[in-house]
Amino acid sequence: MRYRRSQAPGATYFFTVVTYDRRPILCEPAHVDLLRSVLHTVKQRHPFQIEAFVLLPDHLHCIWTLPDGDADFSMRWRLVKSYFARKCQADRGSDRSIARQHKQERNIWQRRFWEHQIRDSRDFAAHVDYIHYNPVKHGYVTEARSWPYSSFARYVEADQYPLDWGVSELVQFPPTIGHE
Repeated sequence: MRYRRSQAPGATYFFTVVTYDRRPILCEPAHVDLLRSVLHTVKQRHPFQIEAFVLLPDHLHCIWTLPDGDADFSMRWRLVKSYFARKCQADRGSDRSIARQHKQERNIWQRRFWEHQIRDSRDFAAHVDYIHYNPVKHGYVTEARSWPYSSFARYVEADQYPLDWGVSELVQFPPTIGHE
């Protein structure tokens, strides 16, 4: 069976992008900065809005809204993954065996990514909650506010979450939310 991606111009999408073999490399300080820089570069050339974001050691989740008339999130992810991989390869210096091993996005990223087109405001809110609770779900922190690589603080500043959201209760999600 052939998988078909949604292609709605100007739509909002939830994404999960995973490292190759789930290697826990993304939260290394140099990689956090590199990913931030790469996302900025791609956004400058091919605009999109990052609505919510979380970076974990071996994967990331985010919600993007594309500009009206544009549905090409696949090209944007290809650029993000290849720019990041090329820069990682360059940073590894002259070790040819590592350079050969890390061609393009191979051995840094899984080849594909998961996408879900956001259907409505309720679906959006559920996916934003999922993104912000993900570090707690995986046991990296006991409260969403403690994870530094997340848009949670931005949502607290905008009064969309209380600072103690998810601290005293286990946040549950339907099986249709997420996919990692």
